[in-house]
Amino acid sequence: MSPTRPVFFISDGTGITAETLGHSLLAQFPDTRFRARRLPFIDSLEKARDCALLIREAASETGLRPIVFNTLVDPAAVAALRESDALFLDLFEKFIGPLESELGQRSTHTVGRFHGIAESQDYARRIEAINFTLAHDDGVSHADLQEADVILVGVSRSGKTPTSLYLAMQFGVKAANYPLIPEDFERNKLPGELARHRHKLFGLTIGPDRLSQIRQERRPNSRYASIENCLGEIEAAQRMMKREGIRWLDSTAKSIEEISTIILQEVRLNPSSF
Repeated sequence: MSPTRPVFFISDGTGITAETLGHSLLAQFPDTRFRARRLPFIDSLEKARDCALLIREAASETGLRPIVFNTLVDPAAVAALRESDALFLDLFEKFIGPLESELGQRSTHTVGRFHGIAESQDYARRIEAINFTLAHDDGVSHADLQEADVILVGVSRSGKTPTSLYLAMQFGVKAANYPLIPEDFERNKLPGELARHRHKLFGLTIGPDRLSQIRQERRPNSRYASIENCLGEIEAAQRMMKREGIRWLDSTAKSIEEISTIILQEVRLNPSSF
């Protein structure tokens, strides 16, 4: 088995942009194992030097050259990072130059410029969507379901919660989610609250082997996690969704980003309208 290569996502903001793009690139190398660490809010020269020390320590510990995905804009901070021996992938550097050339003006190279956008109505809608999604996670509440943009259904641990939160955080979509449980299958019908909002339902399913693996991490050696029980629940859920005319997709081999994009297309949700 190949050794684990250290990876750092470094940003003067949350680091989500660097991490998202970085993971997408690293996924193209399935034969290599990576140990990733996100270092957000590196907004001073001192913090950048601390990061450089962490990178050097990771290189010494593993004997491998770390990979660094960087979105810092302060040239001095970037220079401090480069004092350590690593493969540096400066994401801003790749794009700022061509943009400056095309627009005929220099970039401000200002830390935290995105913060101004965060004060917009779009940001407020995302916060509202996140609050709604948290309040309607895992069928906790049926209140105000009419306000939901989409309601995700599926067996427990099929990816409903992370997908709901991603839709809320990235697109401002009010996404509720509800687990389909054995009692629903025994009644052979959707819970009443969901039936009233059938047009908003979208289903997630998952491969039984993968579901069993995920459930084993939560409840090891339980019936809940057994392959037989997982297979039975998945088949019952798929029969119900097919009978009720609920569109669904298999989340087994798809990332949260892929799942969310498909949902937006299938349910015809336009993020710009939220």
